Amino acid sequence: MSAPLLVGEGIGLQVEGAVLLDGVSLEVRAGEVLGVVGPNGAGKTSLLRVLAGETAPTSGRVLLDGRPLARYRPRELARRRALLPQQTLLQFAFRVLDVVLMGRYPHRESSAERDLEAAQGAMAAADVAHLAPRLYPTLSGGEQTRVSFARVLAQETPLVMLDEPTTSLDLRHQELVMGLLRSLADDGAAVVAVLHDLNLAARYADRVALMSRGRLAALAPTREVLRADLLSEVYQHPVVVVPHPQRDCPLVLPGTSA
Repeated sequence: MSAPLLVGEGIGLQVEGAVLLDGVSLEVRAGEVLGVVGPNGAGKTSLLRVLAGETAPTSGRVLLDGRPLARYRPRELARRRALLPQQTLLQFAFRVLDVVLMGRYPHRESSAERDLEAAQGAMAAADVAHLAPRLYPTLSGGEQTRVSFARVLAQETPLVMLDEPTTSLDLRHQELVMGLLRSLADDGAAVVAVLHDLNLAARYADRVALMSRGRLAALAPTREVLRADLLSEVYQHPVVVVPHPQRDCPLVLPGTSA
């Protein structure tokens, strides 16, 4: 088995005395989708930001290709991993095409033709090519999410990290985005996605990291984590897990409180 692309070792994070992460260790390998799930406040976003190098851990360390994240220069890191945050805040009214082209910043040595080709391909994949001349602030929330996702695709990195990539998306585009992430992994990329929809994790993730109060409650293949007893305990609400009627995966449903 090949060495993991990304490794977190004993990650801890404290902010103003609050413990957001406590001793989290995990590995991310090329060719897999790792879904990060858990209730609100469990530490999912904090973990992703530390793994991406956006936030320095209070304790522990993160290795990318066997090298500590702190030793990467920003542009060098941007060539190895792309990050989609929960929200993309832009101060100026950029055109959609310009927003997507921002993903080409780490590849400044490439030609303008190659950058445009990558941006157009990413926009087509994310179903936003028709929005290319539009101003980003005039788009709907779902359209903005897909444009930001296209920017990540245009970055062309071996590691893709996303925080709630299906936020504001309709059913068709949820499936589109998750299908693209699955394809990236099948082509050899490593994908880490924070997800609130447990059924998207069930359908598309190879493994699931279940977070609870800043710790890993479980990290294992998807079927081993998405169990009714474990989910009910972590989410503090009854959960029912049954076979999906059309797919070879679990179907997670909220149960009825007594």
